[in-house]
Amino acid sequence: MLVHPQFDPVAIHLGPLAVRWYGLMYLVGFLGGLWLGKRRARTHLELGFTARMVDDLLFYVVLGVILGGRLGYVLFYKPAEYFAEPWRILYLWEGGMSFHGGFLGVIFALWLFARRNGLSWLAVTDFIAPLVPIGLGAGRIGNFINGELWGRPTAVPWAMVFPQVDTIPRHPSQLYEFALEGVALFALLWWFSAKPRPRGAVSALFLMGYGLLRFLVEFAREPDAFLGFLALGLTMGQWLSAPMFLAGVALWLWAYRGHSTSTDRP
Repeated sequence: MLVHPQFDPVAIHLGPLAVRWYGLMYLVGFLGGLWLGKRRARTHLELGFTARMVDDLLFYVVLGVILGGRLGYVLFYKPAEYFAEPWRILYLWEGGMSFHGGFLGVIFALWLFARRNGLSWLAVTDFIAPLVPIGLGAGRIGNFINGELWGRPTAVPWAMVFPQVDTIPRHPSQLYEFALEGVALFALLWWFSAKPRPRGAVSALFLMGYGLLRFLVEFAREPDAFLGFLALGLTMGQWLSAPMFLAGVALWLWAYRGHSTSTDRP
């Protein structure tokens, strides 16, 4: 049986400023995505992206992740609490971000980017989809360092006790998500996007891959205490991931019916 190391969530103290590991993981995700995006633009000139466009794209993505992630958490998880004290929505240092909210925020931000640059929206989402798992994986490492989003009780040999919760051995579900949503999904999307694909196919594979992997890993993750299990014994994460998977299937069928590649201009 393993025991969570109980890391100090603060990485560096700079006078009165505390730099937290979770914030650094966001930075790792953004910078890693920027580096890979420039590499993708350089090695796939047919996609029509320049280094300057990738820099601009990062700005849109950061806004989408932060604004969408925060608002998604407020609306999906604790609407009554934040509507009673709406000014607390701005208290980002208290924590509380939703992947699915951040996903919707990024989708809207990419639509604005595509419109400004005269690109197809799906061409932009196809370009960025292989980069997203870098941020997902980094975020899950941040969750593990913080000792949050722990798993359900289990008797597997690698079960881990989270002392801040109780003394029950649990799934280290943050590491499962890092391995699946971060490493495995990145490898799949990077391989698939290395060759020209029908427009929308890379985005569809991301939706299907993330939706399915997140749905499955939720069976090992303890549901949020303030929500518990919802209809059909599923968690909020599963109810939000299922539509992603179905949307991915629909987009995949559409993409291979049209057969236009992501290198085609609108």
